[in-house]
Amino acid sequence: MTKAPAWRRIPEAQRRGDLVEAALDVIAQSGLQGATFREIAKQAGVAPGLIAHHFESKEILLQEAYRRVVSVLTFTDEEDAGSAAENLRRFIVANLTEPVSNNRNLALWSAFISQVSHDPTLAGIHCEGYLAFRNKLQRLIVAFLASRGKEIDPVRAHRLAVAINALMDGLWLEGRLAGGLFEENELVTVALSSVEALTGEAFVPPGQGENDMPVRMIDGE
Repeated sequence: MTKAPAWRRIPEAQRRGDLVEAALDVIAQSGLQGATFREIAKQAGVAPGLIAHHFESKEILLQEAYRRVVSVLTFTDEEDAGSAAENLRRFIVANLTEPVSNNRNLALWSAFISQVSHDPTLAGIHCEGYLAFRNKLQRLIVAFLASRGKEIDPVRAHRLAVAINALMDGLWLEGRLAGGLFEENELVTVALSSVEALTGEAFVPPGQGENDMPVRMIDGE
């Protein structure tokens, strides 16, 4: 007879995280309306009462779920370990490829985005993530231009960050909705060349080759 696994208490933070992930799985499959405590509990393999123990209401659970979505879609944790050009380029590539760019994240974004405009709490979470992402992008742009001997005033730095952020958002969305219309790596290439055009500086300066700038484009490349 197989011995039953010993029961153990899961730390509260881990349990809450597991329930948020279960909620995201349900939302990705069935939308916000289908994300009931019963369905989330079924996905998580727990009793519905356990969810109520950790989250006072469905609204609070959905807020935590959206915070998780925003943290994935506004990826800012890429380590700044290389040159300024490498760091900016890596940041752009990371936000247009897996695990940021996939159909699950598109489904989650689609489920939540219609609620953001009339839910102040979700709107606040959205703005918090957007500003963190844009500010990181702005710092990378300023460092990139400084590495080319160019000083940039705060207003232009801000506008470049806004423009490049919007560019990346649009390419991310097109890549998910109409990915079959583009060649492999095409949207990443468009993003990088567009950033070069907007900043007026090439990631690889004249006289240097791609081998002088080892930045991963996509997994397996």
